[in-house]
Amino acid sequence: MNHSIKIPLKRALVGKVISNKMNKTVTVLVEHRVKHPIYGKYVMRSKKYHAHDEANAYNQGDLIEIQENRPISKTKSWTVSRLVEAAYII
Repeated sequence: MNHSIKIPLKRALVGKVISNKMNKTVTVLVEHRVKHPIYGKYVMRSKKYHAHDEANAYNQGDLIEIQENRPISKTKSWTVSRLVEAAYII
């Protein structure tokens, strides 16, 4: 087995598009549940990521998967990998 070849493990997160106003960029809100260390109650923690969207294909409310990548700009180091669920249009 050749140990010199390394395949980088890329983290993947699923979140909701909250803004697509920038060109080729979407803002994604990723939420996860964390158990409180003292009270034991589960609380929601959230973080926003800027992700690269080459085709400007994703809209506000879409549930997407983002994947870690090399830095594209000062704030962007994630790219959109796939659409999980399209936004429900009223």
